[in-house]
Amino acid sequence: MMNTLYTIGHSNHTSDKFINLLKQHDINALCDVRSYPSSKYCPQFNSSQLRKKLKENSIAYVFLGKELGGIPSDISCYQQGKINYNLLAKTTLFANGIQRLKNGIKSYRIALMCVEKDPLNCHRLLLICRNLPNLTIQHIGFDGNLESQEEVELRLLKKLKLVNLEQAYDKQTKKVAYVINNIGENNIENIYDWVCQKNCPDIF
Repeated sequence: MMNTLYTIGHSNHTSDKFINLLKQHDINALCDVRSYPSSKYCPQFNSSQLRKKLKENSIAYVFLGKELGGIPSDISCYQQGKINYNLLAKTTLFANGIQRLKNGIKSYRIALMCVEKDPLNCHRLLLICRNLPNLTIQHIGFDGNLESQEEVELRLLKKLKLVNLEQAYDKQTKKVAYVINNIGENNIENIYDWVCQKNCPDIF
């Protein structure tokens, strides 16, 4: 279904299980929105290994961690060392990433991928999907079942015992947003350059 965006957390899936989940929902392009596209505990999801596995299964890989990642290199997005998603969402880089997604779903069945099993604990919901109000969004669960954006938001409200969705988003974001020490000393730009240089040509 075009104009539908999917999301998924790689969690601790095996490579084969993860690929099967994507195939179950006919995903043909995976959009990696991790700021750091590697995993110490699940090396099968390091960008180079993941990209190879996806290619073997005719699934395209696109890295948008620079544009849509939850740990930006822009220090103006931090307050007292903590990422402020509302500030991040106002940046030109983020807007460019959102536009690329909107362009991409016209031709591809895309799944946004980050780490967390539950979208309630992930910036793919709290930052990205929150800023895509006019798209149909489906979240692929650990068991492969789909949960709509509306269902996830109802679960968020229930979890926090709130009725105002914007307040719920803000409260949950404060719980899960990263705190970074010595922001200016990290090497995230070098990571972006390394991934982009080794990435296959962007398809959207």
